[in-house]
Amino acid sequence: MSPRTALVFAFALGLTACGSTPDAGSSAAQDVFFQRVAALCGQAFAGRIVADRPPTPDNPLAGKALTMHVRECSRDTIRIPFFVGSDRSRTWVLTRTATGLRLKHDHRHEDGTEAELSQYGGDTLDMGTEERQEFPADAASKALFAREDRATSVSNVWAMEIEPHERFTYELTRPGREVRIEFDLEHPIPAPPPPWSVAPKQ
Repeated sequence: MSPRTALVFAFALGLTACGSTPDAGSSAAQDVFFQRVAALCGQAFAGRIVADRPPTPDNPLAGKALTMHVRECSRDTIRIPFFVGSDRSRTWVLTRTATGLRLKHDHRHEDGTEAELSQYGGDTLDMGTEERQEFPADAASKALFAREDRATSVSNVWAMEIEPHERFTYELTRPGREVRIEFDLEHPIPAPPPPWSVAPKQ
């Protein structure tokens, strides 16, 4: 076992131990879900669009290489850069809260400064399952969408699903719209460069 593999394995075991005493407000299902995602820490995976309804000709994801990298993990936060081709502006941030789990979207410009449309997402409203957690748009996100003339997004619901060693799915739904991206967990790929929110080492 390489030192890197041993470190990831030890980290996953540590999170499992933490899961035996879940935070107030969290559920066992959410703890398991969080631990399953954290167990991927350090690995990257290729994705593909499996649903785009109705089809959108201007979909910025279409025809691009899609990559997720479970890059940073702590007891309460997992940061997952999501790359679309050479665009490294997006990072999913999954966080434990006092009442469940939270998903936020951190968007950056190439110089690392934050985009105007950033930090949107929401909190879980129920326990979900070990395989799936849903995040309806929160009040701050709805206000941001209204301010940025994206009124159709106020009803967004994001979801993440994980089937260990098989697939990870990111989903966006709202009335009349569904996008699902599926990542192959069976075949990790080399880690990509850091996201634009992280300055490269000199």
